[in-house]
Amino acid sequence: MSAIVLETNMPNLKMVNRGKVRDIYDLGEHLLIVTSDRLSAFDVIMNEGIPKKGQVLNQFSIFWFNQMSDIVPNHIIATDVSDYPAETHIYRDQLEGRSMLVKKAKPLLVECIVRGYVSGSGWKDYQKNGSICGIALPEGLLESERLEKPIFTPSTKAELGEHDENISFEETIKLCGQEIAEQVRDKTLEIYSRARDFAWDKGIIIADTKIEFGTMPDGSLIWIDEAMSPDSSRFWPKDQYKPGGPQQSFDKQFVRDYLETLDWNKQAPPPPLPEDIVNKTSEKYQEALFQLTGITL
Repeated sequence: MSAIVLETNMPNLKMVNRGKVRDIYDLGEHLLIVTSDRLSAFDVIMNEGIPKKGQVLNQFSIFWFNQMSDIVPNHIIATDVSDYPAETHIYRDQLEGRSMLVKKAKPLLVECIVRGYVSGSGWKDYQKNGSICGIALPEGLLESERLEKPIFTPSTKAELGEHDENISFEETIKLCGQEIAEQVRDKTLEIYSRARDFAWDKGIIIADTKIEFGTMPDGSLIWIDEAMSPDSSRFWPKDQYKPGGPQQSFDKQFVRDYLETLDWNKQAPPPPLPEDIVNKTSEKYQEALFQLTGITL
């Protein structure tokens, strides 16, 4: 099994951000994004890494970016270390299979979330208000039930350790302008609809997903960050799907469910994760990648 990468260390390169999962380096004209094996749950980064998680997420992003390139351009320049600038090559062992060279863009101030099923915070919102993020829904929906039409429910971008907040489309317009707000809403729904249908045929339900966009210097829209991985989406096995409660999952819900059994206040420091939880989580991520893309690591 490949070594777990909890964080990268490339002293000859300029690091500009270490997020929950990704380390980002500024190479001048472009950025280098490296996906680590870190796992966050309840906005707290666990001490243990998940074997091959970074490679799984990276392969998901490459796959979906390519699948959707006719809908909206994405930020990928290269994904093979041999095609990166020469100064990165000495760090090949940290970069191979878990990195991409990308265009620089100005990130929008909103996260574009689309929901095709009533789940998570959306289910809580619906129980309380009969709506999700201000969008009225039919009465009598069950938890995890499929919506007739996917809905666009954007949120703010929180700082590391903070929580995102759901916002209305009107607030999105205030943050991004009318034209960009309409573009990201329409592109997000189009991407999700295609991905949902593709995944359904592969035996996976994509219940919801989060997409991030940025703008290029000429003002054009570009898809950035990651693309529909088990970290940014809810993936459910289709053959076990049963509306009326929570679903079996390919994503980190497995870890969350374990943590919920502990007497932990969901603040740092995190409790240790047992080896079997770590390994089963790794298996779930890899299983989802293979089922959707045919890629094995």
